[in-house]
Parts: sequence; structure tokens; C-alpha cells
Amino acid sequence: MYVTGRLPALVALGVVPVVLLGSAGIAPWPVAGLWLLLCALAAGVDAAVAPDPRLLQLTRTGPTRARLGERVDTALVVHNGGARRLRGQLRDAWQPTAGAPERRARLDIPAGERRTIPIPLRPRRRGELRSEFVVVRSGGPLGIGGRQARIEAPGAVRALPPFTSRRHLPSRLARLRELDGNTSVQVRGQGTEFDSLREYVRGDDVRSIDWRATARAGTTMLRTWRPERDRHVVIIVDTGRTSAARVGDGVRLDAAMEAALLLAALASRAGDHVHLAMFDRVLRARVTGVDGSALLPAMVDAMAPVEAQLIDTDWDAAFAQVRTLTSRPSLVVLLTAQDSPESSRGFLGSLGAVARRAHVLVGTATDATPDLTGAASGGRRTADDVYRAAALERSARDAARVAAAIARAGGDALSASADDLPPQIADRYLALKAAGRL
Repeated sequence: MYVTGRLPALVALGVVPVVLLGSAGIAPWPVAGLWLLLCALAAGVDAAVAPDPRLLQLTRTGPTRARLGERVDTALVVHNGGARRLRGQLRDAWQPTAGAPERRARLDIPAGERRTIPIPLRPRRRGELRSEFVVVRSGGPLGIGGRQARIEAPGAVRALPPFTSRRHLPSRLARLRELDGNTSVQVRGQGTEFDSLREYVRGDDVRSIDWRATARAGTTMLRTWRPERDRHVVIIVDTGRTSAARVGDGVRLDAAMEAALLLAALASRAGDHVHLAMFDRVLRARVTGVDGSALLPAMVDAMAPVEAQLIDTDWDAAFAQVRTLTSRPSLVVLLTAQDSPESSRGFLGSLGAVARRAHVLVGTATDATPDLTGAASGGRRTADDVYRAAALERSARDAARVAAAIARAGGDALSASADDLPPQIADRYLALKAAGRL
């Protein structure tokens, strides 16, 4: 049972006769008590005759997956299984990060009929968003009381990574087509595969002339080349405590996911096999043996529930995941932090063994905010500016030391802002392809 805002107004009406009786010298308390009793009785009767909300049958409709920040149009189909018309309100119990509307939906359902109640969502956090029940209030004919019931209606929407870096994909695919020989720009590098023969055009590399084919054809013929395919690209995303650091508008883990998705989309279109592992001390997500159009859906689905863990990453176990994913990796991309030599000691100690078996690229998202950059370049007017500039210089020096250690171990270090890291890793992949190193 519940009461509406009309009941206090009804009770307040009894103040007038109470005041008049008191001014006439008559004891008002019996009248006040009687009025309160009548109001309570009216509310009880109104709630008793209200339709039973437990007779409603609820069915959820709508998508079960959506990108973070995008609108999701879900709905509740409410069927009135009772014998009376039900008027009232409905509130869906989505968690706050689902972005459900705060207002209660109004119900007016005749007996035996059904209505569809739209519940638009706008997820504000990655992962599994759930609603286990719905609360329905059924009002009585007087509008001062009613019944309230909790009805089980489980629903879930998985908020996927937004993949905002996909805007960089068309330009990188155009460069990939150039490497594949689908345009007039041809490349030749160590380890590339012979593609076809064509006539020489002014400006072509004369080193690619095929003299035997030229003698047979009677005109200058040129060999074209394409990057090798069927290579194995392993992406290891660090989900340890350093991935929880704020970078730009999000955390480092989100930037690593964006970089992994862009690289996976590009490598898959290049004909390579992509493997993913998200690891700290245990395996949080794994995608392997998936190629083609099914790769990206599998990756975003695996990434969605993963959150940064406030523990140190076990890099020996993380690098062991490379061997479980494939026995012959060509490129291993490690998305982690390279902020300080102290926190990178375990990572650097295990890096050499992997670098001897494959080309290793270490990518890090940094927080290159404009105010810190300005503090480092000049305009140090206050003590805060000086300390801020000193912190930036210290961070840059530590990152440079870690990058040098990665290079000595045989890896390749890349550091950029959260927005610039995904396209820079994609560019480095294309450069390795063009040079024939994959």
C-alpha cells in the first residue's frame, strides 16, 4: 500500500473546522481525531479497491548490446492480466550508469490489453548493465491511495567500447591498398611477396624491372610486390594498476582498447591473424582463432566487462600468454605504461625473451594536457607552475629512460596521447609491412 500527495492536502482541510471550533470555545480534538480517522479509512479503502499490480505480465524488448554513450531504445511490453482497468505508474530499476530516465512512466491499461512503455538508455559505463525488477504502483479511484508491487523482470544490456578511433580506419585502409598493389603505388621490401608483372611507367623503381620478362614481351616489364600475409599479430593489454591512471577524458585502459581495436581491424583486412589477451595476474579476456568480419564483434564483446585492477601485473605470466595464443608470432603489441623505471622493472626483465622471437612494439597512452605543456615551455609565474613543470620534466625523463631500456631489450617504444596512440600504432604496423619486417 502507498499514499499519494493528495492525502496530506485532504488532512489539511480538517484544520479549518478545528480552528473554528477552537475559536468558539469548543474542544476541537475529538473532531480532529475523527477527521484523521476518516482520512486514513479513505486511503485504506482506496488502496484496497485498486487493481492488483501483481497481475501484470512484463516482457522486455530491444537490443542487448550497444556502444558506450549511444542511445539504446529498449521497451517494456506490459500486459494487464486482471479483470479491471489499471491506472498507475511504473519505474524500471536500471542501475544509474545505464542512463535510464528518472521520471516514472504512466500506465493506463484496460483489462486484457497490453501497452508498450519505451525505456531509452544511454550507457555511461562499459560492462554489463542490469535491471532485475520493475516497481508498479496501481492507483485507487479516489487518487489518495493504491497498491505497490515489485515484479521480477530481468534485463541486461552490454555496453561495448565506443571504438571512436574507427574514424582513422579509412585512411589507413587506403594506405594498405597501396601496399597491396591495388593502386599505382607499388612498394618493394625485404620479405615481401611477388604479386604480378606490369609495364614500366616513368617514376617506377628501376630496381623492380624484370629483365627476362622484358626480353620476352619486347617492352619494359616491372615486378610488383605486396606485403606478406598470414602473419600473427598478438595484442597484450595490461589491466593492472597502471591501466587505471587517468589519461585525457578516460583511463589508460580505454585508450589501450581503442588502439587494440584499430590495429585489429587493420591487420584483419591485411590478411593477418590477430590474437588478444587482457591480463594482470589472471586472464581477463582472450580472443584467438577468430578472423574476418567476426573478429571485431568478438573483441568488443570480450573487452566490455573488463576493468582495471589495482594490482601489479605478473609479466612472466603475461608473456606466457603469447605462447598459448600462437607458436609463431610476427608482431607482439604490448599496451601498458612506461612511466617510471621502478614500476617497469618486472616488465623490462621479461621483455628480452619475447623480443628474440618476434618484433615487439610497446605502446603507452600519456596525459599530454595543454596546461602541463605550457608550464614546461614557459610562463612559470607561480610556485604551482614551477612544481607542475618540474613534474612534467621528471615524467618525461623517466619515460625516456624506460623507452631506452625497451630499445636495448630489442623492442620498439611508442608513447602518445590517448587520441593519438591508436593511429600511431596503426601507422607503425603499416611501416613494418612496407619495410617487409612482418
